[in-house]
Amino acid sequence: MTGFVISEVVANASGPSTATVEISADEPVLRGHYPHLPIFPGVGVVECVRRGAHLTAPEDAGPLRLAALESVRWLAPVFPGDTVRIALDWRGDGAARWCTGHVSTDRGAAAVVRLRFLAGESR
Repeated sequence: MTGFVISEVVANASGPSTATVEISADEPVLRGHYPHLPIFPGVGVVECVRRGAHLTAPEDAGPLRLAALESVRWLAPVFPGDTVRIALDWRGDGAARWCTGHVSTDRGAAAVVRLRFLAGESR
């Protein structure tokens, strides 16, 4: 899943950081994903949160690797043409860190994704 790009990132050490992704109607993952009503796949939403998390990780964390997708709560679909906004809230210190991504579009909340990261390079 490589087509979409995070278009804006605002890292904030004192509160949630944000990431923005424009979901193009030309996204390769949309082909065949409900042809008469294309929906951005849930795994794409999770990947947007993962990418945003890596770009906004706390400076003192050092290299982090994704250890687990701890939870996802789907609230509404994401469609082609949507602007996805992700508020990223980091918790924890030491070897384990958690990032919760609150995903929304212009229509409102779309998902809440919780990821767990561990210290160290990706394998």
